[in-house]
Formats: sequence, C-alpha cells, structure tokens
Amino acid sequence: MKFLPLARALALIVPVLLLGGAYASQYAGGLHPCEMCWWQRYPHMAAIVLALIAFAARGRPGVSAAFVALAALAIGASGGIGVFHAGVEYGWWQGLTACSTSPGGGSSADIMDRIMAAPITRCDVAPWSLFGISLAGYNGLLSLAAMVAILGLLSRKGATA
Repeated sequence: MKFLPLARALALIVPVLLLGGAYASQYAGGLHPCEMCWWQRYPHMAAIVLALIAFAARGRPGVSAAFVALAALAIGASGGIGVFHAGVEYGWWQGLTACSTSPGGGSSADIMDRIMAAPITRCDVAPWSLFGISLAGYNGLLSLAAMVAILGLLSRKGATA
C-alpha cells in the first residue's frame, strides 16, 4: 500500500481545518486573535502551500514526499507555538506582555476611531476553552499529532513506491 497519498492528504486537510477553525472562531465566534494566535496561523498557511506543491508533484514521488515532509514540519511548528501559547495562558511560564488589536477595515479618515474602538486581546488570557484546554492548546495537540502521523506515514516502507 502506498502511504504517500494519505500523508499528502493529511498535510493539506489538517492545516485547512485548523486554520478554518481559527478564522471561524474569529469571524463567527467573535474571538479576536492575539499576536501569538497569529504566529500559529502562519505555519499553517505555509503548510497549505507546501501541500499543494506536493499535490502538483504527484508524478514525482520523491519530490512530493519532500514537500509533504516540509508541510508536516510547518504543521509541527504551529503546534509548538500553540503549546508555548497555551503554557502562557495557563501561567506555566512567562510569555509576551504585549496586546494586539484588530482595527478592521475602513477609510483612512477614521483610522483613529477604529484603533480606539478595536478590542484589545491579551496573549496570556484564554478567551475560550473546552475541558480546560484553550484553542492554542487544541492547536498544539492536534498539530503535533498530525505532524507525527504524517511523518510516520512517510517513514513507512513503501510509502513512496
């Protein structure tokens, strides 16, 4: 059995779902991201691009596998940032003390009004949790598990055969 197609699919599906969840929580749930939340999103964006390149290189299994591995590492990077962010939220260690704002769109004439009305989002406060795990914690757990699964699939004998 070939494991590369499954690894390639996971390398695309996982960051799409996690990034989609982040944007849904922001725009539908009203949970404005802090600076570290944004840091978790960037590796997922990179992973999506890398996975798409892997799909484009399907005819060259070695090249495709290399891009899948890079996507897995990007997913893992997001997971590592998520674990760090969750630790900051839970008070396990010191993190950033800066806050971020989400001023939104509009004309430049009312930029000061938008800045003043923007919500301030702290990185050390979890705005939402389920079973005691924050969004950053879930991203950390799911992303690291996905990285291990993808790299595990790639390391299986015959993965690119």
